[in-house]
Amino acid sequence: MGRGRAKAKQTKVARDLKYRTFDPDFDDLQRELHGESGDPIPDQYADLAKQYEDPAAS
Repeated sequence: MGRGRAKAKQTKVARDLKYRTFDPDFDDLQRELHGESGDPIPDQYADLAKQYEDPAAS
């Protein structure tokens, strides 16, 4: 008992996801996944960026 609201909410979300139309920016997604961010690293995190930098990328 008490599952009616939860099931209705899940059905609503599933229907929304199924019928929603969206236009993904695949170029932006590719840049994000490859770590090609145009955003500069703030100065306060520069030392951490150097610490975790991929040596193969250089």
